[in-house]
Amino acid sequence: MTKTKQVGLRRVWQWAVKLGAVLGAGLAATAAIAVNDLPGGPAVNQLNLHPPVTRIAADQIWLHYFLLIICVVIFVGVFGVMFYSIFKHRKSKGHQAAQFHESTTVEIVWTVVPFIIVILMALPATKVVVAMKDTSAADLTIKVTGVQWKWGYDYLKGEGEGISFFSTLDPAQREMSNSGHPSGDDYLFKVDHPLVVPVDKKVRIITTASDVIHSWMVPAFGVKQDAIPGFVRDTWFRAEKVGDYYGQCAELCGKEHAYMPVHVKVVSAQDYSAWVSAEKQRIAALADDPAKVWTMDEILARGEKVYNANCAVCHLPTGKGAGPVKPLDGSAVVLDADARAQIAVVLSGRGTVMPPWKALSDTDLAAVISYTKNHWSNKTGQLVQPADVLAARK
Repeated sequence: MTKTKQVGLRRVWQWAVKLGAVLGAGLAATAAIAVNDLPGGPAVNQLNLHPPVTRIAADQIWLHYFLLIICVVIFVGVFGVMFYSIFKHRKSKGHQAAQFHESTTVEIVWTVVPFIIVILMALPATKVVVAMKDTSAADLTIKVTGVQWKWGYDYLKGEGEGISFFSTLDPAQREMSNSGHPSGDDYLFKVDHPLVVPVDKKVRIITTASDVIHSWMVPAFGVKQDAIPGFVRDTWFRAEKVGDYYGQCAELCGKEHAYMPVHVKVVSAQDYSAWVSAEKQRIAALADDPAKVWTMDEILARGEKVYNANCAVCHLPTGKGAGPVKPLDGSAVVLDADARAQIAVVLSGRGTVMPPWKALSDTDLAAVISYTKNHWSNKTGQLVQPADVLAARK
């Protein structure tokens, strides 16, 4: 063996050893991250569709296999005849190609047969699609608003009307992702405030978005509806089983797309009524008197919590922003002596980057504005009161 070949083989062996080490480390890491199926969510090594908990989802699964069987039968039939003809009527066996032109029988067969197949496929598919869009006679109507990167829920009609909140990825999940140490079966699916609905009730979902296109998807419900800025679309579901069900934003919506989960908690009618009562009490307890005058220390402490929960994802804890998100540290709007400029931006948003935050209370908005005006290098000494925000809303 020549020296050149020996060197080449040695290099191949070295690369093989390195590749084995990498694969071994990967397998070890996979073994270390032991996860189980998430009930109502994804399963480990899942190949099939989610187990359905609505009639629509069950019909979708039936339709999926029905069409799959038809496609397989067509595939086997067409290619079976083709390969049989090629093998049995090959030239080496002395067969001669048939000579015919514009055969009426052939024309009829290859027109009628596909037409029948299409009808067989279209009828059940149309039935399911029409059922999916029938949002009439809903027991509960909820508006779902996609925001980079969280979901806003507003109960518009039915029991719970008036309840409104944001659903955001649990901060502990973000920390695990940032550290590169994921754990738990609900990794990147745990939220601070899940959507709660009653079992066996028709829930109409109205979707829209405040910035870019999002998509609200819960596979176990058979629901996936795009949320488009400036448009209102709707869908519905009727969960037939109590439990927790998970999904994600299914439209690439920006750098935090992976951190926008959907968690729907389906409860009994009695538990739902109890939740509605408790939620309204919680909202009432958080409803501060907009006429209250806050001290600087009080409002800054509250503003820090509001900022970390709602603003830090885009503007960063340092206030420096990233990409198209403008920094708050040293911002002309923040430093402006007239606080009404910043209040207007927070209430109405700016373009497709900054969503409106009208859903937050007057006190929370006043607190976060005061916080940004007096944090980092911004030392304006300005104190915005809830009454200032309330006046700007009018």
